[in-house]
Amino acid sequence: MNLFIYLFLFLTVFVINVNSLIDGLYCGRENCYDLLNVTRTSTRQEIVKAYRNLARKYHPDMAKTTDDKEIYTEKFRAFANAYEILKDEETRIDYDRMLDHPEEYYSHYYRYYRHRYAPKVDVRVVLFVLISVISAIQYYSQYSNYNTAINYLVTMPKYRIQAQEIARQEGLLGSPGGESSKKNRGRKAISKQEEEAILRQIVEQKLDIKGGYKKPSITRVLWLQLILFPYSLFLKLKWHIRWFFKFHLNKHELGDDEKIYLMCRYLKMSRDQYDVLPEKDQDQMWDREIWVKENFRLWKQERDEEQKKKLNESGRYKAYRRYMKSGGPGQMTFDGD
Repeated sequence: MNLFIYLFLFLTVFVINVNSLIDGLYCGRENCYDLLNVTRTSTRQEIVKAYRNLARKYHPDMAKTTDDKEIYTEKFRAFANAYEILKDEETRIDYDRMLDHPEEYYSHYYRYYRHRYAPKVDVRVVLFVLISVISAIQYYSQYSNYNTAINYLVTMPKYRIQAQEIARQEGLLGSPGGESSKKNRGRKAISKQEEEAILRQIVEQKLDIKGGYKKPSITRVLWLQLILFPYSLFLKLKWHIRWFFKFHLNKHELGDDEKIYLMCRYLKMSRDQYDVLPEKDQDQMWDREIWVKENFRLWKQERDEEQKKKLNESGRYKAYRRYMKSGGPGQMTFDGD
């Protein structure tokens, strides 16, 4: 009976020692502690000391013959691998867990490859930097587009003349032929720069630029949008609930904002895009009452037919149709030459 007990204990210990070491993981079939001549209770300083002693002894440069160099190289790689595993607290804990729980086969693979291929930099830091860079680019793009729009509007005669009139009314520019112009005869270059700055300032203050060229705002960058997302979502849900109860259940009459919302939804455009439409187009939409779906369909059909008619009358479009009819980009031609 005692013989069977001893045999069972021996097989149990043997199976644990063999199955706890998996090919391809950590030190393979070798025990990392045995490779460095340390125990599981050894401290990190003791492991470092043991590795350095073995590295000095078995460094490939210490080999005297070619055969010894190959042996030393293999041993040095094994020692270095064992040291990399045991010097890190997390990988050492995972390795000890593999020795103690060999039955958790798949979890050992997961932990090993997680440490091996996981990014060394904290993901939170990467996300923070990425969002910050995107936000900075967004704000710079807003600023650049706005400056481009202002510079363009200042050069347009329509807005430049209006800005000059406003500047004269406010006393920022002297009237032609007046005393102020006589005093400033010797300062032509400076006066021109000052005039441009004044006109630019008036265009910025008096004109409301919308769409992709409106004034830069920090609320339109990614950081603020992410922070304010719960609040924005709440407002959107509140607006839709109000719409449902007010206009679907209680059948209230639509206001101007609600009509514009429906027109934008049917046209598949934002409110900013609607605001920059020519007044003629906006007036036509209001006259046709296209916030009513049936009116919108008729208006859209008429617009499509009108657009199609213009295209058919266009010589360039006719040439394009002939080109596509004859084979388009993939056509083959054979010149007489």
